[in-house]
Amino acid sequence: MKLYQAPLEGITTYIYRNALARHFGGADKYFAPFISPYEKIVISAKERAQLTPSHNEGIDLVPQILTMDAEGFLKLTHLLHEEYGYEEFNLNFGCPSGTVVSKGRGAGALKDLELLKEFLDRITDGFPYRLSVKTRVGFSDVGEWAALLDLYNRYSLSELIVHPRVGRQMYKGVPDMAAFEYALVNSRNPVVYNGDICTVDNKVIKSNTEINAIMIGRGMVANPAIFREIKGGSCPTGGELMDYMSDICEAYRVEFDSEINVLHKLKEIWVYMGPYVINRGGGSERDLKMLQKTRRLVEYKAHMRSLLSGLKST
Repeated sequence: MKLYQAPLEGITTYIYRNALARHFGGADKYFAPFISPYEKIVISAKERAQLTPSHNEGIDLVPQILTMDAEGFLKLTHLLHEEYGYEEFNLNFGCPSGTVVSKGRGAGALKDLELLKEFLDRITDGFPYRLSVKTRVGFSDVGEWAALLDLYNRYSLSELIVHPRVGRQMYKGVPDMAAFEYALVNSRNPVVYNGDICTVDNKVIKSNTEINAIMIGRGMVANPAIFREIKGGSCPTGGELMDYMSDICEAYRVEFDSEINVLHKLKEIWVYMGPYVINRGGGSERDLKMLQKTRRLVEYKAHMRSLLSGLKST
């Protein structure tokens, strides 16, 4: 079973990916946070920094595209192939953000299957690259899933990445495992599981050998060694996490002139990693709150040391 790093906007940057691969490894494939084609197809400087091969050496990276503009999608994927050599792309039909959904993109694309069919028909006709889809199991109700899966079965996809919630759930409630099992039985394309994998004891990891791969996002940010653990390795030590976060910090200090911008990036990671560290005996809620409030790197580092110093080895 393969293991994939899910994209999290603002967090899984090339700096984050490189640190994760260097310190903990274990991921077979990495997905970049989504980009969207614009009326004039250009790749912004920010997007170039994330996607340029020189920033992703040794990493199998897949660009993720968020759009319902067929012409824009085709132009953007051809441009990414010509400039950077990408041969695989991922379509995002899973993002439940209100601003995305209101434009009929992400999970919002699942509201109208006829429109979705027209889009997929146009982009898959003669498409020369591998194409995967990341999807919810409907927008309003899981009863939409059978018809949606029938639609995906019309196309030859490299993978169907299923997050078994509907769009309206956002990240609330629990994944609908019956809906995911339905995909395993009925999908004509290889199926990847995504959603709420936070520990190596998760039943998805233990019980479904038919799964082509597992994609992990928030659980990976919380525990960056989770891929290593799934493959039989050890959980992260306090020293490992210290080196890992210090590596990310120094890379962002090169990227940004402002300490505040560096701290913003680091604090985003600690939103997920903080509770994991505390649950394993490292630091306290007070340490985490102080870290999130600080406006100076020297104070941040002191609070980070407090959080990681007592981390249990198992």
